[in-house]
Amino acid sequence: MASFVTEVLASSGKLEKEDLSSKISKMSRKVEDTKEEVCDMINKRYGDFLPSLQGSEELMVQVDEVSKEMDALKNCIETEVCVKLAMEESNKALLDKKYVDAANHLERARASVDSLKGWKTSQLPLLSALSSELTVQRENLIYHLGDEWKRLVIWSLPSSKEPAGLKSFLKVKLNLSHGCTKDGEAKPTALLRCVLQALAIQGDLQHKIKLFSQVLLKTMLKPLVMYPSLSVRVTEQQGEGTVLALQCLEESNKERSTPSQVYSKLLLVLRTLYSHLLGTGHLDVSIGDKKLSAILGELIWEEMSKCIIHECLLYSIPTNSSQLEKYNTVIKETEEFEKSLKEMEFLQGDSTDLLKYARDVNCHFASKKCKDVIVAARKLMTSKMHNTVKITPDYKLRLPKLPVPASELKVKHDTTKNEITMENKKQLSPWSMCLPACRISESVQQLMELALNTLSEAVGSSTQCKDVCNLLKFPHLAAIQHNNCMYLAHHLLTLGHHFRAHLPQPLSEGVATFVDMVPGFRKLGAQCFLAQMNVQRAELLERLSTAHNFSNLDDEDNYIAASKAVRQVIHQLKQLGTVWQDVLPVSIYCKAMGNLLNTAITEVISKIMMLEDISSEDGEHLHTLCQTIIEEGPLVFIPLAEENKNKKYQEEVPLYVRKWSTFKELVIVLRASLQEIVDRWADGKGPLALEFSSSEVKNLIRALFQNTERRAVALTKIR
Repeated sequence: MASFVTEVLASSGKLEKEDLSSKISKMSRKVEDTKEEVCDMINKRYGDFLPSLQGSEELMVQVDEVSKEMDALKNCIETEVCVKLAMEESNKALLDKKYVDAANHLERARASVDSLKGWKTSQLPLLSALSSELTVQRENLIYHLGDEWKRLVIWSLPSSKEPAGLKSFLKVKLNLSHGCTKDGEAKPTALLRCVLQALAIQGDLQHKIKLFSQVLLKTMLKPLVMYPSLSVRVTEQQGEGTVLALQCLEESNKERSTPSQVYSKLLLVLRTLYSHLLGTGHLDVSIGDKKLSAILGELIWEEMSKCIIHECLLYSIPTNSSQLEKYNTVIKETEEFEKSLKEMEFLQGDSTDLLKYARDVNCHFASKKCKDVIVAARKLMTSKMHNTVKITPDYKLRLPKLPVPASELKVKHDTTKNEITMENKKQLSPWSMCLPACRISESVQQLMELALNTLSEAVGSSTQCKDVCNLLKFPHLAAIQHNNCMYLAHHLLTLGHHFRAHLPQPLSEGVATFVDMVPGFRKLGAQCFLAQMNVQRAELLERLSTAHNFSNLDDEDNYIAASKAVRQVIHQLKQLGTVWQDVLPVSIYCKAMGNLLNTAITEVISKIMMLEDISSEDGEHLHTLCQTIIEEGPLVFIPLAEENKNKKYQEEVPLYVRKWSTFKELVIVLRASLQEIVDRWADGKGPLALEFSSSEVKNLIRALFQNTERRAVALTKIR
């Protein structure tokens, strides 16, 4: 029984387990089916959702673009409205003569129109119409401002057909009118300030001041410098304003005005302009950062200072060394003149060409004295040589009494004569160093007197003034001697042939040809002239030796020495060119001057090429000095007395100066960049390669540029 129950229970449990297992299996299948249905549903729903999302995003982008276009259109409309309003307000302000407001409104309108041009709407007809109207209103404002300017600044000038001269300048008058407002009340400062500010805002004030400066220079400032009898009268006329008029007080016998007279006349004009037209104290009008007086000063100063130098200071240079000390007064007057201009802001900076010229009086005195002595010496040396005087052994050169040297101040002198002779107290013999009895050219004796007078002038003068002593060399005579010998040699070639048929035997058989004398004369003339050339060449090299090898020019003393050496070389060549002018044949003249100039620039080239380190400042100084030679070098070629015929020879300098092209290339290199130097080398085919070797160019590059990779690359290209 028990076993039966057990079997029944076991069978029942087994059935339950099998039934549970089948249920679990069915449940699992249903779960999988459900997952598949859910997944299919999700995929289906996502497929329907994605296009909607993309469409929504595209719509958002379009909405943003439309919104931006609406904003831009709104801004455009507002700007166009602002332009229109600004132009209307400008027109209204112009009618009320509120010129500054009108100019400001137009300036705002212009800025708005400029901003509109960058938008998509820039092609709209409305914008074109606004631009045209803006242009019309601006021109209308400029026209009205021009009328006001002409009413406030009134020029009375002589007819253009009338020849320029003292009488025509007496008609010049400048009226600085006060002007009146609507109620008739004179308010010059307010009206003038409005006109000037409006012109400045519209950018037309610079042009007005420039035109004003040109008329002022031509009709008032320059005539006051050039004509000593001309002066300026300043009057205040009720209801009309301030009037500046040129007048002739009295006929002056002086050909030139003194510097003090010129300065006082110019200052009167400029002070009047400063106080009634340009003075910034009450007008406060400027262009950018510059006051009106500073702008006018920049426009007139260079030309005015040149006029003062060439028409006044040049003629005030003393002709006698005793007058040099008195010239300090002129220097002080020039300093005061410039100080007054700086106070009114007409002049900027510390040093000007005008003051430099006045302070360099010693150099100008020496140059002027040189010219005077050269003219006198040239006249003597070209006079007839056969006008002679008798010289005996007892002839003694009479020398003027000279001041006692400092080293001999303690030595007592017994003589009290005003003049002394060349005799010494301790004499070797009564006839020692005496010239044998002979006849000499009267011109030579006068030339010696001229030399003595010149030396007397140089005694006690400054170093610059003593340069006049260099005139005691006579290159002119060497040229004359050369010409004489060549003339004889030329005619001796044919002289015997011309007379041979008419001579008796044996001369008619060719014995008397004179050809054997030709080489002797040619050699004599050539030797004389070449000796003079060697003297001149040695002097040029000696002058250049004072330039300290053109090194360390950033040191002011070195630069001054180098600059002085270059100026002396140019001065020597110009003086030599003047002495040989119209004396030597043109071909010989050009060859000789070209040879001497070539000597100078060859020396300069060699000195520069020897420099191992050239800073940027040194390079600039070297370029300036070399540029001076390039500009003034050709001017030494003046073989003919007619100046207009010398231009041809000045343009042919490279034909006569062998190193001229080399020198010009060196000047270019001194200021060139590495790339420019490489380009001019052009793989050994460029203009630089024609004048310098690769090693020379490399040395220049090493001296001019620091050791960088770019320099190394450039050096590799120079081969």
